[in-house]
Parts: sequence; C-alpha cells; structure tokens
Amino acid sequence: MSELRYLAGFGNQFESEAVPGALPVGRNSPQRPPLGLYAELLSGSAFTAPRAENRRTWMYRRQPSVRAGAYEPLPHVYWKTGAAAGVAAPPDPLRWHPIEVPAAPLDFIDGLRTIAVNGDADAQTGIAVHLVLANRSMDRAFVNADGEMLLVPQQGALTITTELGVLQAAPGEIVLLPRGLAFKVALAGPARCYVCENYGAPLRLPELGPIGSNGLANARDFLAPVAAFEVDPQRTQIVKKFGGRLWRTEAPVSPFDVVAWHGNLVPFKYDTARFMTIGSISFDHPDPSIFTVLTSPSDTPGTANCDFVIFPPRWLVMEDTFRPPWYHRNLMSEFMGLVHGQYDAKPEGFRPGGMSLHNGMVPHGPDAEAFERASQAELVPQKLDDTLAFMFETRWRLRPTEYAMTAAALDRRYADCWATLVDRFHTDA
Repeated sequence: MSELRYLAGFGNQFESEAVPGALPVGRNSPQRPPLGLYAELLSGSAFTAPRAENRRTWMYRRQPSVRAGAYEPLPHVYWKTGAAAGVAAPPDPLRWHPIEVPAAPLDFIDGLRTIAVNGDADAQTGIAVHLVLANRSMDRAFVNADGEMLLVPQQGALTITTELGVLQAAPGEIVLLPRGLAFKVALAGPARCYVCENYGAPLRLPELGPIGSNGLANARDFLAPVAAFEVDPQRTQIVKKFGGRLWRTEAPVSPFDVVAWHGNLVPFKYDTARFMTIGSISFDHPDPSIFTVLTSPSDTPGTANCDFVIFPPRWLVMEDTFRPPWYHRNLMSEFMGLVHGQYDAKPEGFRPGGMSLHNGMVPHGPDAEAFERASQAELVPQKLDDTLAFMFETRWRLRPTEYAMTAAALDRRYADCWATLVDRFHTDA
C-alpha cells in the first residue's frame, strides 16, 4: 500500500486521486466536477481561522454524505463523554492491570470502554480516555462529530479505512483521525487499543523553542493515505457520535466512495520508532515535555488541553543523577499506558496493556524497588531498550468512570509499591 508523506504542520496542501483526472484543476467546486463526481468540503476549523490554522479538505465523491437517512439513538453503556460522566474518586494514585479481550464478538465500537473523562464536548474542551477491546472487524462506519480520535494500538494490528483512503497501524504506531471523518476498523485477531478522544484544539506538533529546527517528532514522518474507494459501495450502517451520544442510520450508500481529494485535514499515522529523543548528557533531567509528540493547546499559553507524550527506547548517560523519574506532584493530570516492554519507574507492577492515572497534585514516582536499584546503580551509560510507554497529559482533572472504578483489573494495592520506603535522614557529615 503506497502512502503520501504528510507534513503535520497543517499549513500544507496535499492531493490524491484514485482515478486519473478525478481532481478538478483551478476550482474547488466547479459546476460539473470531473467524472460526474460530487464536490464536498469537510472543514476542521472555522472558515475565518488564520491561514496557518485553517484545516479543510475537498472531497470528490460518487454520492454526497447527505444521503444518510434519519438517525436513531444507539445505546452504549460504556462510552462516556464529559466530566459529568465520571464518578467521585479520591486523590489516590490509580492503576489497572491489563484487561483481556472478551470472547464475545466485539467490533471497535462495541468494544470501547471509557476509562476517564474531563471537559465538555459541546464547549470543545477536554478529553476522554478509552480502552478498546475488540475481536472482529467493523461492517459499519463510524463518524465522531464530538472530537478527533488518537489511536494507540497495544495488541494486534489495525486496518483503518477512511473516506480519504486506508491506513494500517501496528503496536508502536499511532493514528490520528480528524473530527467528522468516517472510518471503519478491520482486525486480524484480538486487539487492544488505547484511545484519546480530543474535544479541544486539534492535536499538532509542539513548538521546539531552544531545541531549534530539528528534534522530537519530524513532520516528514507523518503519513497520510492515498485516495481509494469501494468499487461496489453497498448500503451501510453509519454510527455517529454527536452531543455525547451514539446515533445510527442505514445509509443507502457507503461513505467510502471518495475518488479524489485535496486539502490539509487528513488522517495520518506515525511510527514512534522515528521519534528523535532529546535528553541530558551531563546531569539531571530535562522536564518530560521533551517527549511530547503532539499537543492540543488551550487558551492558556504553555498549558495544554492535551499532550501526547511517549517514553521510547533511549540512552541514559547523566552523571550524579537519580535516573528514573523523580517523585513529583504536577499541575497536569497524567494518564499512562504501556505498549510493550518495561517502564523503568515501575519494573514489576506496570505491565503492557495496563494503565495508570495520577491526577493533578497526586504524588507519584518510582516504586521502592526502582528507588533502591537506581540509588545504588553504577552510573555507566545505560540503554533503555524494548520499551514504549506513553501519557495523555491534560490540564484538567480526569474523572474515572464507574466501569474503571469497579473493574476487577483495578489494582487496589497499588500504593503498597511505596510502603517499604523508609526515613533515611541522618546528621552524619
């Protein structure tokens, strides 16, 4: 499958056509688009947004998306939206062991379980954190009108068909699906996937500041699909998330009938192995913001609605430094997942497929074993390998859902990992 290289600065325009001549030249919406197609615009920003922030894509399709029919409610007891959908939870560190994929048939929609929420989708602030546990491919389409969706596969590969083409993603890669774009997910077997549903400003590359022009995630490594369409589009059920609820309709045609497109509002995937890690080569730690892949800014400069941060393989060479993450309490709330390997601050209790939540001002840090080991370690150059953890970090408190707080996977003894830390104070010179 060929793919376009996509510069994720979002100011660039890209185009793709599945049939030569399908793209009109010089006009976005000519009186008669080529090949008898319909012109349709998908806007991801206000029309008058600054040019550098303006996101939109023109699609040239066999049938316009207005041919969808009337929607009816689709119950989903596990998908929650907004802070009000969370439950009261104490200011404790929270951790969940991996949740197994059920044996019952579940596609991407049915298998979604909301873990934590904040913000308000209608006010376009905040996020929701989900876990998808699925074992069968979708035979329907999904459209999220509330926010964009960042997918972090942990088990099993995903084949994601969108209106603009097809993306394939395996653990170690991520996929960002814009708000309002139809997609479906096919599986080759059981799959576990973390999801950040972002209601705020669209995710983008962070500014680099003193780092300069190179480092972190490089724009050239973000890939978008080439145009592709279903040759024989069939009647399709479309599920839409709108106003915090799911709705469904039986559309007479498939939404995957776009023959050509051009614009800068596109889905993309990114291989985290291409992240250029920055670190200290003398002593101490830079702040973990150096691991930011994508950011959704808020109305407060420097304080994100959501940051997507990864902890990939890297060298540690700092001298006279406690190398794992230090004990800390942060303004930002941190939801963490582990894709594979071992996380250096929690060598035993945090397993691939697991999750943790440390809300704002909730203290956390390395467990007692990690502290003892790092305090006594010989500080030679050390390679952290075969590891990939990530965080969804947000300025607002994340409220866990009832599903999360009643799950058997909730580690009710998480705090015990610090119980053997002792008072080491002494007055010896």
